[in-house]
Amino acid sequence: MREAVILVHGLWMGGWAMQGLRLLLSRRGFAATALDYRSMAQGLDEHTRRLAARIAELPQPALHLVGHSLGGLVILRYLRTYGEQRIGRIVLLGSPVRSCMAGLRFANLAGGERLLGTSRDIWRSLPDDYRPQCELGVIAGSRPWGLGRLVMRLPGTNDGVVRLEETEVTGMRDRIVLSVSHSGMLASARVAREVAAFLERGAFDHDGHGTTDHGGREATRHDGRGASDHDGCGASNHGGRESSSHDDRGASDDGGRDSFKRERR
Repeated sequence: MREAVILVHGLWMGGWAMQGLRLLLSRRGFAATALDYRSMAQGLDEHTRRLAARIAELPQPALHLVGHSLGGLVILRYLRTYGEQRIGRIVLLGSPVRSCMAGLRFANLAGGERLLGTSRDIWRSLPDDYRPQCELGVIAGSRPWGLGRLVMRLPGTNDGVVRLEETEVTGMRDRIVLSVSHSGMLASARVAREVAAFLERGAFDHDGHGTTDHGGREATRHDGRGASDHDGCGASNHGGRESSSHDDRGASDDGGRDSFKRERR
């Protein structure tokens, strides 16, 4: 039986937004499906119940979860509410776990309620300080093209909506920063390859680039075979490994010019 993966989309989107990633993961041998939920009309608890119902339908004894933006918060709420039984590995794509400066700015606009719907309360409730025990990897973007630029100039490294520091999850196993924007990461072949790598081995490929810890010091790189310098599932050395790559291979702008057709097997 193929390993199951559930893909959870972000705000203003639907399961359709995850179809490119679903197709690539299917080619890598996963039984990948995309969850649909009403991101603006319902709250985080309702989204979590929908994810729980989908998980309960799957026959596989264990499965993986991948969430983009708000979808990552749905996954963390699921873990907090229902536990981590059956959950293998998790990848979060541009999820604002610590805070969301852009979301708060949108929420405080005159038309914020109409623009964000019930999700407005989610951005105000951060941070989510849940510490997963399963292996969790984070992909963050460094290309600042996104709706966040309409309301403010985000400081530091960001993907146009979410800042790098907002993506940090306590106990994360690995994090990689790629030259993609917030929406563009969903059309990036490089991002898709890194998601597949983490689901398969519990570590990102980092594509030959050096890695750094949070203090900026050069760190030992994995050998690409899933070996880890961390002890225990989900445990990490000061937040886990992290690397930054500005390699544009597989990167995409929000126009989606980079497609999964560029993936070379």
